[in-house]
This record gives sequence, structure tokens and C-alpha cells, in this order.
Amino acid sequence: MTLERARELISQQIRFGSGYNRHAVRLILGEIQREYGQSAVDALIEQLALYEAFGLRTGTDFSQVGR
Repeated sequence: MTLERARELISQQIRFGSGYNRHAVRLILGEIQREYGQSAVDALIEQLALYEAFGLRTGTDFSQVGR
């Protein structure tokens, strides 16, 4: 998955805004972390304000989510 595609998918999940969507975002971040690393995940969290939307913090390890 590309970083741009991840941004698109996460933006859709933010618009829906439920607990199920939080889990979907965590799955996306897990895939991004495995492919691109922690810095890419932290950048997405900051750029898309995921703390405000879902309480997700920078520095969180999502690499085991969805495995």
C-alpha cells in the first residue's frame, strides 16, 4: 500500500468516525509500519490529526496489529 492510498483510506475512516473505524485505521497503520517504518506512521498520525479523531498517539507500535 502506498502512503497516499493510506491517507485516502484513513480520511474515509475519519469521516465515518466510530470505534470500528478506529480499528480499521489501526490495521492500516500496522501495514504502513511494516512497510515504511515508525516515522511514516507518526507522520500520518500528525498529518491526519488521529489523536483528535481516535486517540492514536505518535510512537505507538502498530506492527503487530492484524497479524
